Amino acid sequence: MPKRTVPLTDMQIRAIKPAAKDIKLFDGSGLFLLITPTGGKLWRFKYRFGGREKLLSLGAYPQISLADARQRREEARELIAKGIDPGAAKKEQEAAMIREQETFEVVAREWHSQFSPQWAPRTAEAILAMLARDVFGEIGDKPLPAINAPVLLAMFRQIEARGANYTAHRVRGLCGQVFRYGVATGRCERDPSGDLKGALTPIKTTHRAATTDPKEVAPLLRMLDGYQGSLVVRCALRLLPLLFVRPGELRAMQWADVDLDKGEWSYMVNKTKTPHIVPLAKQAVAILREIHPLSSSSPYVFPSARTYSRPISDMTMNAAMRRMGIDTKTEITGHGFRAVARTILDEVLGFRPDFIEHQLAHAVRDPLGRAYNRTAHLPERRKMMQAWGDYLDALKTGAKIIPLRSAEG
Repeated sequence: MPKRTVPLTDMQIRAIKPAAKDIKLFDGSGLFLLITPTGGKLWRFKYRFGGREKLLSLGAYPQISLADARQRREEARELIAKGIDPGAAKKEQEAAMIREQETFEVVAREWHSQFSPQWAPRTAEAILAMLARDVFGEIGDKPLPAINAPVLLAMFRQIEARGANYTAHRVRGLCGQVFRYGVATGRCERDPSGDLKGALTPIKTTHRAATTDPKEVAPLLRMLDGYQGSLVVRCALRLLPLLFVRPGELRAMQWADVDLDKGEWSYMVNKTKTPHIVPLAKQAVAILREIHPLSSSSPYVFPSARTYSRPISDMTMNAAMRRMGIDTKTEITGHGFRAVARTILDEVLGFRPDFIEHQLAHAVRDPLGRAYNRTAHLPERRKMMQAWGDYLDALKTGAKIIPLRSAEG
């Protein structure tokens, strides 16, 4: 007949002295007190789960009293009866508590470290600088679950108060990405920045969103270069400002229409049903050569991820920009780069408006009212497209920006 364990008493526990080796005092049902040679008195619960003997730490005496230890033992036994390993449950609970206490700044820096290798260095630097300047001082020390929409709105209002409405929208997008990363890694349950849709002061736009200020174009270009999604979408985004064609025309680009050696793309303009030639700057050719090994087995330069027999969808590029925190309602859309190019080519780089209009595939007429053919001014347009590619490179690298000419100038 097995020997029955006599339950422990507080008097017995207080009286026990440490020895040269560990001492175990058993209370019953797997609970025992471990007395270490250094005088520590530690509660342990021995149990079997999944056919294996395991040990669970329940705390130290006297911080955890005998009654507390017995209560914790019973809670652990209830978990075992439900098929839950109490040791694993404790580890998950402790991990969850740690995650919930991690501050916004800790999570934001982790997010930045995780994704910055996929961005251009200047993009990574600009994003972290914006967070440090506008966010960390306000909510950086708060755990993610403690940050709600009103807290965020108060922070964004401070940014707007200094006249930086564009920055407020950009910061909201970055905060949203940090919160969504927090949701994915178990630090919080939702992204409160989504509740602020429409709450920020809108940025004035006309028709399709398109900033034409070179100072605002530069960070957008760096964001596109640093897109962290698929190579197909990243290359499409990088070509969009370079070629400034309609997004539907770009996504439907076919390899059969592209001559990389000659540096030309020829296609039929859907809107006007006329043939058109786009001279390809060296930057555009480099991007196309980069994607060629991946998509050359498809007729399309930018094939869908689902099937190579179709191009990417008409919403892909705008959706990608929104994921990067670019507000396609107030900052830029895929179509908006046409307005960017038209304005800067004319007002900054000084190219003839008819060259620009022809490159935009608009219905340009000669002095006799006849439509120009697709090869009209091709040498001049080739020079213009290369100058445009070089100008965009200069913007991205932070070269001195030539301001737009005033209306009086």
